[in-house]
Amino acid sequence: MKTDTSSSLGFRAYPSTKALQCFETAARHSSFTYAAQEMHMTQRAVSKQVTQLEEMLNTALFYRTSRQISLTPAGKVYYVEVLNILKHIEVATTNLLSHNDESELLRIVSHPTLCSRWLIPALKGFSEEHPLINLEIIEQVGPFFSENKNVDIAFLYGTGIWDGMETVKLFDEYSVAVCNPTYFQNRDMCFENIDNYNFIQFNSRPNAWYEYFKQQDLNIEGTIDGPRFDTFQACISAALAGYGIALVPSHFIKSELQSKNLVQVFDYVMQGRGSYYVTYPLSLGSSYKVRMVLEWLSNYIESYTEPSNE
Repeated sequence: MKTDTSSSLGFRAYPSTKALQCFETAARHSSFTYAAQEMHMTQRAVSKQVTQLEEMLNTALFYRTSRQISLTPAGKVYYVEVLNILKHIEVATTNLLSHNDESELLRIVSHPTLCSRWLIPALKGFSEEHPLINLEIIEQVGPFFSENKNVDIAFLYGTGIWDGMETVKLFDEYSVAVCNPTYFQNRDMCFENIDNYNFIQFNSRPNAWYEYFKQQDLNIEGTIDGPRFDTFQACISAALAGYGIALVPSHFIKSELQSKNLVQVFDYVMQGRGSYYVTYPLSLGSSYKVRMVLEWLSNYIESYTEPSNE
């Protein structure tokens, strides 16, 4: 049976890592001379590697003059791709060299505020207890699992129902209205005129403040205005800086409330429609590294009484 290889490069057609390094370094410096100095090669050797690369690609990557070189349009596009390739090689090599043969890499993704405000403190000491499990934690909004992302476990907010996933509930969400104590100064804190306040907004929940007041059977006339941010972490920082009043999960501001750096403005506590979960693919349910993290978190989650409206 004859195999059609016309649509892909043959093995010998791929450029060498050395050629890619020479190209990237020369492009970054706009000079074969400086590239040669960085790579501890001769200027002629660097130039030869790049020339051979251009011949293999049948494409000019540089404009050359007697004084300098500069990337062609094709060279600019290729440079971005080569830079990503070299970074991937560097990361893969570093990971391999830094981990012994018996270690496992646990890839974790988490919503940003959940990561910085809860997950990182929760995993303190885990690496010392489990030295053969190396953590890689990435903050992102989503999507968390896809074909092009190698993720073992995720920490996120929602209903707890995701196709093909096993979930463990961490805690419910209870939000409180808070601000810097100095924000009270020279302001009449009452509901009659909401124009007196700046209400810090969370972009992904544009109706949160309206829902907060609606649950209290409060008729708010007018528009609820205030600066908008992409994460709860940013909303918390804005409240600390005196931007206005933020509606944020109490679980994320325990220390600020205890220290009085933030104070609760109104007594009402709003329960969120979702909760915070740890989730992982069903196929990893028996994975040692996943089981160890779940066991660690189970021991970490101690009794904590959320604020209530009673």
